[in-house]
Amino acid sequence: MKPETMEILQKNISLLTQNNMPEYEYIPQHYKPLPSLHTLHEIVELLRAIIFPGYFGEVIVNSNTYEFHLGVKIERLYILLKDQILNGLRFNSKENDNEQSVNMASEAALTFIDKIPELKRLLSTDIKATFDGDPAAHNYGEIIFCYPSIRAVFNHRVAHELLNLGVPVIPRVISELAHSETGIDIHPGAQIGEYFSIDHGTGIVIGETCIIGNHVRLYQGVTLGAIRIRMDENGLPLNIPRHPILEDNVVVYANASVLGRITIGKDSTIGGNVWITNSVPPGSKILQQKAIVSSFFDGLGI
Repeated sequence: MKPETMEILQKNISLLTQNNMPEYEYIPQHYKPLPSLHTLHEIVELLRAIIFPGYFGEVIVNSNTYEFHLGVKIERLYILLKDQILNGLRFNSKENDNEQSVNMASEAALTFIDKIPELKRLLSTDIKATFDGDPAAHNYGEIIFCYPSIRAVFNHRVAHELLNLGVPVIPRVISELAHSETGIDIHPGAQIGEYFSIDHGTGIVIGETCIIGNHVRLYQGVTLGAIRIRMDENGLPLNIPRHPILEDNVVVYANASVLGRITIGKDSTIGGNVWITNSVPPGSKILQQKAIVSSFFDGLGI
């Protein structure tokens, strides 16, 4: 290697190992084991195979051995999840590993596994709602196997449960896995009721403090977001309720933006392309202004 090449390499190594740049404080050093994106993806796929047997994972050819295969999967899920939760606890902690962290990780993994039957029940209601709202769907299996909306909602319900257990970092990773795969962005903190359905789904954003009731349907491009961010005395954003509440039986059509801590009353319909920053009472129908129709001749008016 030429001397001038070595000189350039060494110069940049020296620069990159220095920590005196004020901007570097935004990239904190981290020397502890991190949660593994590969392993978290495997955990999600294991959960799909556990909750939707036969659709994901290996093909089940003998129902008599199903319980054995399920047992193997759940045991592997526990081992992988326990280790990843421990790495998540390390991510947020400045202290060295201790027995308390190991016990917390084990307990959280077991508590999550105890929630899987309820997750399966909730997802069953989402599948039913999606099927009932889509004449193009031929059967429930098609929705489980093909629909990106179910993939995104699956990840959300898993991530939300882990967040409720106090697990750091990992819920956000699981949500972002679905976001990158489907274009549907649901923060793990959002509270979503039963029989939730998403039609098409691309471009949907659901913020952290959203509360969504039962039998709610969203179409593509819907944003349930914040209208402004309040700051504390240090100039940092306050994590306070700032996203909408959608009560039961609300439908929000394509590309609508519902912003701020407002309430959309039950049985309301929000039309496409509208911008809402105020609460609306139950039974409301909010539509955009009718388009103005004009005639143009020979390019005039364009």
